Amino acid sequence: MCESHDHNDKAFTRRAMLGGAAVTLAAAGVAATSIGNTAQAASSNPNYQDPAKPGLPPVDVDISLTDTALIVVDPQIDFLSEKGVTWGVVGESVTEHNVVKNIGDLLSSAKAAGMTVAISPHYYYPTDQGWKFEGPLEKVMHSLGMFNRKGPLNLDGFENSGADFMPEYKDHILDGKTIIASPHKIYGPQNNDLALLLRKNGISKVILSGMSANLCVQAHLYD
Repeated sequence: MCESHDHNDKAFTRRAMLGGAAVTLAAAGVAATSIGNTAQAASSNPNYQDPAKPGLPPVDVDISLTDTALIVVDPQIDFLSEKGVTWGVVGESVTEHNVVKNIGDLLSSAKAAGMTVAISPHYYYPTDQGWKFEGPLEKVMHSLGMFNRKGPLNLDGFENSGADFMPEYKDHILDGKTIIASPHKIYGPQNNDLALLLRKNGISKVILSGMSANLCVQAHLYD
C-alpha cells in the first residue's frame, strides 16, 4: 500500500469524503482498508458502537483522490430491495442499518469529490447452473435464481431484475466513469478483473462497501 503523503491533490479525511453526511461505514455494512477511523457510529444500537477502550490503537491514513477508490460490492436488487429473492433473509439487517441510503451517500460523496468508483457485481449465467460441486450458500443462491442473467452478452429481461443495479444507484454507476468489473461468481474477486482494473488506474487504497459484510465484502478485503 502507498505510504506517501506527497500527492498532487490535497489528501482528505474519510469524514471529508462523506461530505459531512451522517453516514457510518459500520452501519452501512462496510469494511475498509487503509483508511482512518474518524467517522462516528451513526447506529443507535449500542452493539455496533466502538468500544470505550479499544484493544488496538487507531490508525489514520489519508484518503487521496490519486490512489484511493470506493468499491461497492453487489449493489443489486436481489440483495438490497424488498423485491429481491433474499429479502426474507437479509431484509431486517438491511433496514436496521439503513444500508441502501448509506451506500447511496457513499456513492454521492465519492462522485462529488471526484474519487474513482468501482463496482464488483455478482452474476450467474445458464452455464453456471450445472456446477459439479457447490457450497451450501451456492446451492441456495442457484435454487432461488439469485443474480441470474440469460447470458454474458444477453440483456433480455435484465433491467429491473434481481441481478440489476439498485435504481437509486444507477445515475452514479452508469455515468460512463464508474469502473464496472466483470462478475465474481462466489464471494471474492479472485475470478473477476477488479484487481487488474484497480492497478491499471493507480489505486493502492480502497474503501469497501456492500451489504454482505461477512461474506462478499470480507472476501474482497482479503484479496
